[in-house]
Order: sequence, then structure tokens, then C-alpha cells
Amino acid sequence: MRKIFSGIGLFLQTPPGIILTITVVWHGILLGLKIPFNYISSAVIFIIDFAAAYYLQDWLIYFFSQFVLPIQNPKDRDEIHARVRVFESGNRGPTLFVKNGRVIEHPGESEKRGAAGVIVLDTASALVLRTDTEITSTVGPGIKFTKPNEYIAGSVDLRTQWQSFGPQASDPPVLNSTNPKDLPPRFQQTAGQTRDGFYIYPNISIKFSIKRPKEPALSESGVTSRYGFDATSVRNAITREVVRLSSTDNNSGRMDWNKLPAHLVINLWREYIRKFKLEDLFTQGETNGLQTIQKMINTRVTQDHAVALDDTGVPTGEWLESMEYKQLESRGLEIMEVHIHNLHFDQPTEDKLVDQWSADWLNNAQKEKKFLEEKEALIETASREEASKIFAKITSEKFGGKVTMPQQNPFKTLQLLIQPLKEYFVKESNSNSDMETELKKLDDIWKWLLDNSSENPQGRNDL
Repeated sequence: MRKIFSGIGLFLQTPPGIILTITVVWHGILLGLKIPFNYISSAVIFIIDFAAAYYLQDWLIYFFSQFVLPIQNPKDRDEIHARVRVFESGNRGPTLFVKNGRVIEHPGESEKRGAAGVIVLDTASALVLRTDTEITSTVGPGIKFTKPNEYIAGSVDLRTQWQSFGPQASDPPVLNSTNPKDLPPRFQQTAGQTRDGFYIYPNISIKFSIKRPKEPALSESGVTSRYGFDATSVRNAITREVVRLSSTDNNSGRMDWNKLPAHLVINLWREYIRKFKLEDLFTQGETNGLQTIQKMINTRVTQDHAVALDDTGVPTGEWLESMEYKQLESRGLEIMEVHIHNLHFDQPTEDKLVDQWSADWLNNAQKEKKFLEEKEALIETASREEASKIFAKITSEKFGGKVTMPQQNPFKTLQLLIQPLKEYFVKESNSNSDMETELKKLDDIWKWLLDNSSENPQGRNDL
């Protein structure tokens, strides 16, 4: 009854309701005052007024409803008009807003499935609609007018996602626990055991997103998202759910689309960490065990094939199909990067590593010193040879022309050798202070040559 009276009250507030109320009150007054009137004329006037008020109300709703949402075509104007017209009556479908993949609604709004509704999505959101019996459509950014009994099966965030699992750098060290189940949940997320039985707890960061189209595509509403919208990828991400085999209740065991990348990466981490001993993870060289694990994980989630490793972490040369990449592709997802950092150990393991590094640091330092000395000797030898070539090229500059008779005056020959060097030092003296000292020495030699050459008149004439 309350609902009926509420509906009547809402109707009486509309222009046709006001016309009806005024007509009833006016004729009631006429009857009360016993003023005669023509029932046929009053009925005709009432019908005309009621029709005019109803038409005017409907036209005004149609006119103003097109400004409620940014619609762009006559079909959308008709859709929004139909929904605004019945909004006050309560006989309407859901009105929802999806922001960054999250549905925003008033309490109970999504339960209104019996009538047509409207959903507004920002440029970072997409979703899939369904009924109780089938998947109906995939919706991208923009406006979607839903049909009766149609509701959201799931929504996604089109932006690039960053997720981090495992202990943070600020977490306290692990004491003497040998069972990961005794540790905080963050440690349990990424706990992995090496081939020689040591537990390691890294922080694993994953960058991923819904797979994007090669070329920008328009959504049904004509909106282009800068995050990229691919209807097939969105549909696969939402509808192809993963069910955990360890769960007996499918509802509680279903995995959301944005949980699958972490699930695959952490399993890969545990698969590869079992192939290496603890000391292999930090050995010196071009790549250590930890770098190899990170590289292999990135390969397995970004490429369709990856090289196989044996039980000791050595590549076998055999290329195998990557099932992880295949699962991601079939579910419309792609992983861009995986990083492994902030490794945590239990206290005995950490003490063992410190003792091992303390014992090996001197040998490593001596090896590094020997390597640097050998490298320095090679550079010095190469530099000396290069300097000899440059010196020979400069001093032979005056002798590189046509063939001439041998010089009779040895002082003249020395001057021809020294003059190019002197010119070279004059040119380079501005950029190097050591050149000034060498230039002064050459000047002294040049003066000596002039003094000795003057004792030989023939040498003086030659000069």
C-alpha cells in the first residue's frame, strides 16, 4: 500500500497529475456551490489539457535528457529519454559508474536487473555484460545502455598494473625459523627452497596489463582509450577464470584476472630456485644464479618458447614451449617485466653467507688486483706503441716528400727532425701543461743546434 500511495503522490506532482488535481478540485467546487456546467465540454477540455500536459512533459524530458550524458547520436537520445522518463517511478534498471575498473554504485543499485539501465565507463575501464544464461557483450570506455535482466559479469582496469609480493626491505630479518608457515604472510607468498635446502624470501615485482591492440580501436560509444581497448582480451580476461584445484568450492577457489600473473611468476620462481644451490645464486661472473632465474622467468612469461635448464641450472640447449605465456595469451593478459630483489634469509643462512664472504674476500680481492694490474700493463704497452707510431709519423714529416740527396750537414738533419715536433708541441701546449716543459726542452736543443751549425758555414748556408 505504501508503494501504491507513493506512486500516486509522484504522479500528482507531474504536469498531467496537476491538471487532473485542478480539474477535480474545480468541479468539486462547482458541484458544492451548485453552479451548473456542461459535463461533455468539461470532459473534452480535460482530455485536451491532459494530452497537452503529457506531450509537453514528454518533449521537455526528451530535450533535457540528452544533456544528462555525453551522447552523440539519435539512438542514444532515445535510450536516455526512455530511462529518464521512468526514473522517478522506480521501475528502472541500474545506473552505474565504472572508474579504473571498479564499479561505483549506490547500495542495491546493481540488483535492479528487471529493467533497462545505463553504465558509464571512464577511459581506463572495460567490462563484460551477461544474463543468467549467456554472455551478451564486451563494453569499452564510454556509455552502455543495458537491456532488461542484463548485469555486469566482471570489470577490468585497462591501465598498466604494478604488483609487489614478498617481504619489503624494511621488514625485520628472519630469525631461526626453518618452516615458512611460521613466518608472516608476506614471507610465505614468495618462499622458495634452494637445491641444498635453504629457504629464500625475495620481493617480486610484476608489471602487467590487459593485452592491448596494435592499433588504437574505438569502443562501441566511439571513445578511444589511451590505455588501449581490445574487446577479445577483455572478454577472455573476465570469462576464462582460473579455478584453484586445491579448493572444493569453485566460488571461493576462483582467481581474479589480476591475480593470475603473480600466481604464474611465483610458481616459476619456486621451480627455478630448486635448481640452484645457495652459493650459486651469488657467484661472480657475467651472470649469477639469481640473474639467470630472473632472466628465465621474464623469458617464460614474454615469449612462446624458452631454453630448458637441467636440475643444476645449466642450459640444455633444448627449446620448450612456454605454457605460462600460452596461459597469459589465452586469457588476454601480458607481462612486461619481472624483478626479483630484497632477498631475505633466515639467520643461520645469513650467518653462513657472511662467513663465506669473509673467507673469500681476500682471494677475490687478490684476483681483482691481479686482473687490474694485467689490464693496466696491456693498456700501458698499447699506449707506448701508439705513442711510438705518432712520434715516428711526426718526425718523418719533413722526409716524406720527394727523394732528395743525403744532407751533408748532420745538424741540418737534426733540425728537420726536431722542427715538426716543435710545431706539434706549440699547437698542443694550450691543452696540456706538460707540453710547455717539453717545448722548453726542444727550444734548448734548437738553440744548441743553431750554435753548432754556425761553426760550419756550409751548414749555416743550408739553413
